Amino acid sequence: MSDIAGALGPLFLLILLGAGLGWARFPGGNFWPQLERLIYYLLFPAMLVATLADADVAQVPVLRLAVALLGGMLALALVVWLSRRYLALEAAAFTSTFQGVVRFNTYVGVAGAAALHGSAGTTVAAVAVALMVPTANLLCVLAFIASGTLGRASLGRSALALARNPLILACLLGVALNLSGLGLPGWSAAAVELLGRAALPLGLVAVGVALRPQALWRGGRAFWTSSALKLILTPLVVAALAALAGLSGIERDVVLLFAALPTATSAYILARQLGGDAELMAATITGQTLLAMLSLPLLLPLLGVG
Repeated sequence: MSDIAGALGPLFLLILLGAGLGWARFPGGNFWPQLERLIYYLLFPAMLVATLADADVAQVPVLRLAVALLGGMLALALVVWLSRRYLALEAAAFTSTFQGVVRFNTYVGVAGAAALHGSAGTTVAAVAVALMVPTANLLCVLAFIASGTLGRASLGRSALALARNPLILACLLGVALNLSGLGLPGWSAAAVELLGRAALPLGLVAVGVALRPQALWRGGRAFWTSSALKLILTPLVVAALAALAGLSGIERDVVLLFAALPTATSAYILARQLGGDAELMAATITGQTLLAMLSLPLLLPLLGVG
């Protein structure tokens, strides 16, 4: 447990630093929303491109990663959908619960993989992002459509947003540069890598800034249900799938880390845009992020990570 706590502890401190800065409203104005856009549209995509363009992706068991990660995501999505009558939630609240189970915090995942296993962990994490981001986004949009909260105009807008998702585009570009043998030529490799280095620390601070503790009062049964499914059941299901797929070592560690992550802060934006319950989503994001600071160091060693 000490190894996991030692690797993840500094990440949690950065998140708490962000929470403190957000509470103090420092530096104020529109600084944090603009910085979050910079991270999402430039810095984090740069990190993904730099990692994937020159990585030895052939050594990563992509198919076995997909079996564990996507299999777990699809299984939990099905569990949530089949439980909608038991949950007895309004459509908007249900979509936020669904996002709370299916989506994952990319910044914490990549930073955690790097902290645990260095550049090798980052490479596996980048492949995991390439697999999981399109799938999670598609499943969530489908949940909005099936729940009836999405109008025709929103359907077109969400499809366009999916096609323009900077993380998806960065993964496609990185893989294309890798498979073509071009990589990042000349000085561009060092420049893109330097940009990417800023993504994770700033991204973790931005996660903390986005937390809204006052929203926790809005959680209730929907919050606790999504949190139990996301932080406990998902890693257990993925651990079984990882064993079935024969994953071991770094790949298994990264897969289980990604399975145990809290939901993504960007889920709040999607909830607002597509007719979800934004306040419930804010409560879920905040609560899961805080709970993950306890669940990750406790659960991951029990699953053999480290």
